[in-house]
Amino acid sequence: MEEKDMNKPQSNHVNENSKDKQLEHFREDGKDQYMTTDQGLRINHTDDSLKAGQRGPTLMEDFHFREKMTHLDHESIPERVVHARGSAAHGYFQPYDSSLKQYTKARFLTDPNTKTPVFVRFSTVVGSRGSADTVRDVRGFATKFYTEEGNYDLVGNNIPVFFIQDGIKFPDLVHSIKPEADNEMPQASAAHDTFWDFASLMPETTHMLMWVLSDRAIPRSFRMMDGFGVHTFRFVNEQGKGTFVKFHWRPTYGAHSLVWDEAQKLAGKDPDWLRRDLWESIEMGDYPEFELSVQLVPEEDEFKYDFDLLDATKIIPEELVPRRPVGKMVLNRNPDNFFAETEQVAFHPGNLVPGIDVTNDPLLQGRLFSYLDTQLNRFTSVNFTEVPINRPVVPVHNHHGAGFMKMTIGKGKANYWPNSIGNGCPMMAPENMGGYVHYMEKVEGHKIRARSESFNDHYSQATLFWNSLTEPEKEHLVSAAHFELGKVENKEIRRRQVANFYKVDPQFAALVAAGIGIEMPVDQDAESTGNYVEDTASQKISKGKSVQESPTVSMEKNKVETAKSRRVAILIEDGFDYNEVMQVKESIEAAGAHAKIVSKLQGKRISSTGQELEVDKSHVTTGSIMFDAVYIPDGEKSVRKMMGLGDALHFVSEAFKHCKPIATSGFGINLLERAFVMGVNFAEKESGKVVSHSGVVTAGSDADAGEFAKNFLEAIKKHRHWDRERHMTPA
Repeated sequence: MEEKDMNKPQSNHVNENSKDKQLEHFREDGKDQYMTTDQGLRINHTDDSLKAGQRGPTLMEDFHFREKMTHLDHESIPERVVHARGSAAHGYFQPYDSSLKQYTKARFLTDPNTKTPVFVRFSTVVGSRGSADTVRDVRGFATKFYTEEGNYDLVGNNIPVFFIQDGIKFPDLVHSIKPEADNEMPQASAAHDTFWDFASLMPETTHMLMWVLSDRAIPRSFRMMDGFGVHTFRFVNEQGKGTFVKFHWRPTYGAHSLVWDEAQKLAGKDPDWLRRDLWESIEMGDYPEFELSVQLVPEEDEFKYDFDLLDATKIIPEELVPRRPVGKMVLNRNPDNFFAETEQVAFHPGNLVPGIDVTNDPLLQGRLFSYLDTQLNRFTSVNFTEVPINRPVVPVHNHHGAGFMKMTIGKGKANYWPNSIGNGCPMMAPENMGGYVHYMEKVEGHKIRARSESFNDHYSQATLFWNSLTEPEKEHLVSAAHFELGKVENKEIRRRQVANFYKVDPQFAALVAAGIGIEMPVDQDAESTGNYVEDTASQKISKGKSVQESPTVSMEKNKVETAKSRRVAILIEDGFDYNEVMQVKESIEAAGAHAKIVSKLQGKRISSTGQELEVDKSHVTTGSIMFDAVYIPDGEKSVRKMMGLGDALHFVSEAFKHCKPIATSGFGINLLERAFVMGVNFAEKESGKVVSHSGVVTAGSDADAGEFAKNFLEAIKKHRHWDRERHMTPA
């Protein structure tokens, strides 16, 4: 490597004929250079923050960590660096009982008579504010509890693990997954070289990658996705005893996903799909509900398992520590102003209340610095906590100074502590009066940039995740890998990632390799990626408790069957059977679902007996991707018209392809046949029978409408009928 002679005077001459050369000194190509701080100090390790011992807390004297994180937090103005695109709602949380008192003194979790106001913001992570809702991405799930002891923020995601183990790697992760530096492409996507280059060189990302490639990363709705606190936190009870805790949100509607084809089309048809669904559901009274549950681990069991509780790339399998229900959250009010509330809300995992504390998780320690720092950048003021959406419901008293956007008007002379002029106020609060006291634990160790050996297993839980999925879920995951890695131009990066996937499961790696043009022997172990952290798949740090499969990570194995809040499209043209439509529509709505009339044009459609129905959506403004189920009523004239409409045929064929419930009767069966709905059994068109097969419900013209509607509702409750993917052949 050639280096400059620092003793040789450098020329300051500027070529007046070339403005470009004037800027040449500020350009860097990143080749053949040592990494340095902004002051030019060379760095020899950037993968671990400086800690008090291998498992100790991150030290604030780590100037390299703070410099990296500060740069990331201040790179985007005023948009959030990550989680820029979000949607939010007001609501309340109420605990079921007081049984958690033995673990925590947090009153909002232990008083069943108290409804704590909440504000919840859901978000994508990678994309800008103008990106689409339905991209493949992690979803943020951040909850602000306005408790009687101050604000508490539970800042999590819809995936229970994270890509990295140490906060110092967060800038590298974000830089790699954001649009590439030279051309600012692609937007809101991980399907490009820089992300997979980073991921393939960092085996600790492997478990999270499995979740992101799964259907979890394309949720059907914000109200139909799980939420997780990600980190291991600590409960503290009145006696000062600590208990490790993991937080879980489970939607009462169940966790459901889009299919990838839907997600892509919705990004064009309605890029606001998820935020619109949240808004409209609340307006219609389909309030999103989530049950909060916790996993509790006694302190004496900290090293009981074959993974480290402080490792954010790991879950605690529920077979080892079952979830314990705590209470329910209901979101029942939309914001009054998007900017004032959704955009200006500021979360911070360090916003704690008595009874809840952090742990030495090195990723969490990094977030404790980053979240506050990035808010300072977004608001250009320390007074962002005085914005109405961020203010607690309890009085605020302190000696903070002035600053831009100061909203409160302090009285008196004393703005310091201690003081006698102000009678010593505001005074310190003792612990028994709600004063926050950090959990006391002994911390000792040498200052060192290193990672605990207990963090070194990067593949076992990725394998557990794969083993836990149903066959359709595995097929979707492999297909997602084909798309993501298929967009990677560098073949060596693709090969390296397949080598990592081989350590998860050889069959999985072979399936991925086959779709992205990588030849890889499947009868021998792949070579090491050479990452700084040792990536030996077979290494086990301890002989603690473990499981090889955890069905609770599968959405399909934990599916909630309900028709409530589902959207059903009723396809009609002039000449439809009015009585049948009204009977089925009434049954659908009685079950809590919503029916919309869809036709070629807006306006009114006339039934075969002269009644009129108002059209809710035209073909040009909607599509099957915006509904959970499709119903085609009988009526020869209506059906014949649709058999000649490409949009109507596509509507039915696409819904069938996406494994959604479809129902029709009598002459309507002809439309299914014309739309190439194949591989299912149809009822005879002129009969009294009802046939339900793979989510397709058909009935003869003389069949009982009640039985027909009942079978259709049962199909709707199942959400998707994945068995179609193995035998369907629609156009």
